[in-house]
Amino acid sequence: MLIEFSVSNYRSFKDEVSFSMVASSLKERSAELNENNIFDAHGGVELLKSAAIYGANASGKSNLIGAIHFMVGFVRNSHKSSDPTGGIDVEPFRLSTQTEDEPSSFEIIFITEGKRYRYGFEVTSERVEAEWLYVAPKVRESRLFERDGDEIKLGDKFKGEGRDLIERTRPNALFLSVVAQFDGETAQEVLSWFRSLGIATSLSHLNMGMRLFTESMLDDKDSAQAIGSLIKRLDLGIDNLQIEKRVSPPEPLPQEAPEELRTALEPLLNLVGEQEQTTVRTIHRKVDDEGRPVESELFYLDRHESEGTKKLFSLSGPLIDTLKSGDVLIIDELDARLHPLLTREVVSLFNDPEQNRNNAQLVFVIQDTNLLDNQLLRRDQIWFVEKDRQGASYLYSLAEFKLRNDATFEKDYIQGRYGAIPFLGGMRRPLLEQN
Repeated sequence: MLIEFSVSNYRSFKDEVSFSMVASSLKERSAELNENNIFDAHGGVELLKSAAIYGANASGKSNLIGAIHFMVGFVRNSHKSSDPTGGIDVEPFRLSTQTEDEPSSFEIIFITEGKRYRYGFEVTSERVEAEWLYVAPKVRESRLFERDGDEIKLGDKFKGEGRDLIERTRPNALFLSVVAQFDGETAQEVLSWFRSLGIATSLSHLNMGMRLFTESMLDDKDSAQAIGSLIKRLDLGIDNLQIEKRVSPPEPLPQEAPEELRTALEPLLNLVGEQEQTTVRTIHRKVDDEGRPVESELFYLDRHESEGTKKLFSLSGPLIDTLKSGDVLIIDELDARLHPLLTREVVSLFNDPEQNRNNAQLVFVIQDTNLLDNQLLRRDQIWFVEKDRQGASYLYSLAEFKLRNDATFEKDYIQGRYGAIPFLGGMRRPLLEQN
């Protein structure tokens, strides 16, 4: 369960901003939202089941998702490099001399295995400057370890798994990742939570990584049935799905390839060996001249279906898996290529206590203002990203505004009452000079 994420000096974020999934004390006019859209978590805190992030183009919305993606990737992989210096692909805020030599900072607070963790680090492109991990098994937080440059101080509860690994930790690797690599129990628990996060940072990322995940889920009968039910529910005209797998040898080199190239590449092709290829087909009903179903017709997903249908197929697996496991799913540009009613249905899955029995969480970036509805989302579920005159992004929630309970979120947002919209006044001037 995600509680809070904070970042500073990363891409368009200069000063620290914090995104929170903690429900505010505000009560909405709709009693259903107050009951269905939040849940009780460890330590008596109430968390949100979903959150939407709005803002103008180039405001920094995707950079917020990118910051989470960077943190997750670095935690998973920082121990793998053999180079002891440099190579950290972090991008600080570049529009200020104040931050150009400062580290980028990331911190996340989450719940896993009945414990609340707070973990973070500060990094430059060369090294890890600071790192910390705290745990709250009940209410009070205790230190597991703190790192300042090359000095790492261990709490009593972390000495057993971390004591002998301090010297093994390179300047450009995270201590948490190193301890997890050597099967430290707590470190593995934290790393498992990071691995459970589903993140689609772009449409292409969703279509590639998440599609492969969806295809793998179709091998399981129960998962395949749930995915098929979701596709049907979204009214795509598809009755069911069929997956075909075949093993094929590697493509041979063309006959006209030079002998030198053949000599070099053919051993590599033989090493790769046979490859498994997956084909997804959609099943549609065929009717006679009186509209009665007579048989089924098979279509190829990639050849015959729309881009929106392909996206929903890719998304269906992570949606079903997240709802089943009670994990966190983070999606950039959720509404791209989707009808507004389909986007609304996806979000409603997470706010529905019958569909989301394990309190899974959905965080998404979106431009579709139809979701700015006081019958769908609470004020604390709506976030905005905006840039100041110096090009720095900042983040704030609709819960920070004093509003009437019957406020029309969408209309007020379009009129600029909450900010985070493009300023288009200059478009009224002629684009082309008159001769």
